[in-house]
Amino acid sequence: MVDVRGTAGPAVLLLPGGAEAVDGFFPGLAEGLIADPGARVLLYDRPAAPLAGASADLHAMLGEAGLGPVVVIGQSLGGAVALLLARDHPGDVAGLVLLDPSPVNDVAGAGQVERAMRVILALSRVPLAGRAIPALMRKAVERSGKGRDEPPEIRAARERMRDVDLEKLGRAAEGLEALARGFREADLPRVPAVVVTADRKPTARMRQAHRRLAEALGAPLLSWPGAQHEVHLSHPGEVLEACRRVVSSLRA
Repeated sequence: MVDVRGTAGPAVLLLPGGAEAVDGFFPGLAEGLIADPGARVLLYDRPAAPLAGASADLHAMLGEAGLGPVVVIGQSLGGAVALLLARDHPGDVAGLVLLDPSPVNDVAGAGQVERAMRVILALSRVPLAGRAIPALMRKAVERSGKGRDEPPEIRAARERMRDVDLEKLGRAAEGLEALARGFREADLPRVPAVVVTADRKPTARMRQAHRRLAEALGAPLLSWPGAQHEVHLSHPGEVLEACRRVVSSLRA
């Protein structure tokens, strides 16, 4: 079921990373876009798997709700799904904001992500490792917010990341490499867009994949010092402004 917030302005679809629920994943983003420049923000929990069917599911949802075309804001795996929707159903997509998207345009990078998720999922089913992996992930989340003076809603979003469902996360990335093999950047529509990449070396494989996406879309490639994979949490103000830029271009 889709939850629409706001009463006027371009429609905006939020796609969280992994297999996370959308409510609370992007703290303050919906409220910020509704306030300025004005938007109708769609909250929809897409099925976690199969990934290959994600664009068809979103296309059906938008058609039934009569809400397209939309600006799609996707983080991590949600960014990859946004790209698949834009390629498969360009009439559904009015704009794109890709927040450190999973590398659906890079076969080797997509394979690394999928294999890493497969290993985590397998280890999580082993009694001793199954207890250790969630603890390690919780520590990683704690480190990501350490030393940051973050508002309560950002801290709450990080807390939810600590309790990730490993089964759902592992299934969510299944098929990413196969999708990457059939993905061509040239098939993407030219719509108002922004690509945001985490603070990595210019030679990093992920950053290079993001650069190619930005070039294919004719979009700026944005990054900021200290930007994390969860850039919507490490740099929420900058992300909101990037989203406003795309949504405002449609209002104009």
